[in-house]
This record gives sequence, structure tokens and C-alpha cells, in this order.
Amino acid sequence: MAIERQGLWDFALRLYGAPGVGDACLVLQDESGVDVPVLLFAAWLSKYSVALTEAELVRIDQIVADWRNEVVKPLRAVRRRLKSGPYPAPTTVTETLRNGVKGIELSSEKIELAVLEAEGAALIAAASRVDAANNLVVVLRHFRAADPDATAAEALAIVGKALAAL
Repeated sequence: MAIERQGLWDFALRLYGAPGVGDACLVLQDESGVDVPVLLFAAWLSKYSVALTEAELVRIDQIVADWRNEVVKPLRAVRRRLKSGPYPAPTTVTETLRNGVKGIELSSEKIELAVLEAEGAALIAAASRVDAANNLVVVLRHFRAADPDATAAEALAIVGKALAAL
């Protein structure tokens, strides 16, 4: 019997929207270089008891890395820059532009999540169910290239707690 699974986009919205998770994800993104869609993908796999190995993560991350680096990150940089400048920003007119860029950035992350979901569906179909509690740490170590510091560990704990509650 096939496992009824929730799509990654819907799962990501639920997890990211849980109390404290959005802020925790931004801490991991800004302080450890974590790609939030990849982190949410790893959490999604955890929900289905699919462990993500470092080798599998490297392979999957290579699939989305160009998209992230050439589309998502530049959009994020423009959106963030419009908060304080350049002149004539910030104004109500440039805030409208900033909100439009924010919507496009979110759309670009949704595309990344769709690519990740396709990869994850194959992993879910092929996997024997295991303890996948370390998936979030595997992602952090991949992007950070080190074990979590206290701030990253706290942010991971927040995401992990919300994941367990879903």
C-alpha cells in the first residue's frame, strides 16, 4: 500500500508558519548559509522516515544550486536592499516594488521546492523506513561545513520541535 503523502509546498508552508520556525530558518540561512527550501525538504523526508545521507544531499543540492544562486539569492538581495535604499527607496512606491519582488522570490522558492519534491518522491518510494531525526543536522553541516554552534543548534531545535508537532 502506498504512503499518502503531503506535497512539499503545503508541508513547507505549514512547518515554516509554525511558531518560531520562520525566524529560526532565517537565522540558519543568514548565519550558517542554509538553503531554507533544502532544510524544509529534509524535514519533509523526516516526516516520512526517510534518512538523508550527506552523499544524497550533495547530489540533490547540486540539482538546485544554480537555481538558488542565479535566481533565488539575487531576488532576495534586491528585496532586502529595497528596505533601506538605494535612493529613492524606501518610499511607498518602492515598497510596492519590494513586495512584488518578494512575491517573485517566493515563486522562485516554490519552483525549487517542486524540483526537490520530485527528487524526494523517488527517495520516499525506494526507502525502507528508518529514524530520520538527523536530516536537519545533515543539512546544517552541509551548508555550514561544521557542527552547529549554540545559535544554530537552538534554531534547529525550534524547527525540530515544530516538525514533531505536525
